[in-house]
Amino acid sequence: MDFDANIEQLQLAYWNILLTAGPVLGIALAVGLFVGIIQAATSINEATLSFVPKLAIVLITMGLASGFMMTNLTDYFTHVFDMVASVR
Repeated sequence: MDFDANIEQLQLAYWNILLTAGPVLGIALAVGLFVGIIQAATSINEATLSFVPKLAIVLITMGLASGFMMTNLTDYFTHVFDMVASVR
């Protein structure tokens, strides 16, 4: 493999990381921001108030997106294993 092929493989890996983890991290960010705004507006500084909703919504998001994430990772690793098999 030459340098350009290696860079292409790295770009594909980073893109798959973004597609797989991005939705869950985006939902966690949005929920954390929303809960933080509510806590700032009401002056309630309870740590569990920010952790429990975020945990619940992230788990629900992971459950709903698990099919997409698994398909995405399966396709990527199939491609990686095909590339490894083609290297001599």
